[in-house]
Amino acid sequence: MSDAVREAVEVLRGGGVISHACEGVWGFACDPFNETAVQRVLTLKQRPAAKGLIVIAHDASQFEPELALLDHNRRAEIELSWPGHTTWVLPTQRFPPIVTGDFATIAARVPAHEQALSLAACFAGPLVSTSANVANDPPCQTEQEVRAQFTLELDYIVPGKTSGAKGPSIIFDAGNGARIR
Repeated sequence: MSDAVREAVEVLRGGGVISHACEGVWGFACDPFNETAVQRVLTLKQRPAAKGLIVIAHDASQFEPELALLDHNRRAEIELSWPGHTTWVLPTQRFPPIVTGDFATIAARVPAHEQALSLAACFAGPLVSTSANVANDPPCQTEQEVRAQFTLELDYIVPGKTSGAKGPSIIFDAGNGARIR
């Protein structure tokens, strides 16, 4: 684990908000169980809490309570897609409403980006990780864009680069398998 990831995790554990690279875009991250931190992310994005946020994890086991609610075939399909640029909307009862929005679900992903995986592994739990942008604006593609737009609002920016994927992740509904985005 790099010093930058270690420092970022200290900030996250202290209730801070960071920015980090992922596969296709840069993201804002925080502890999903720290309501103050999640509210800061929503404020940064100018995003209504009703919409909910994406949560990433180091591996599928960090979403075990949600995956346990699915049938065997859907669970296997999801686990085969991770790590990857794929988000699944899963039923949940453990994440707070400020993260799930107006839904009884969570948008969950295990990214295929070494640094993002390292952040979730070192944090030892899921992290809110939503695109670094103001709602309806294009997401930041580079560290320089994040620094130019959000330096004063963030507690830490993890130096890094995206993996070069095009745009944000694809989103599927775990209930029926339908593509949402």
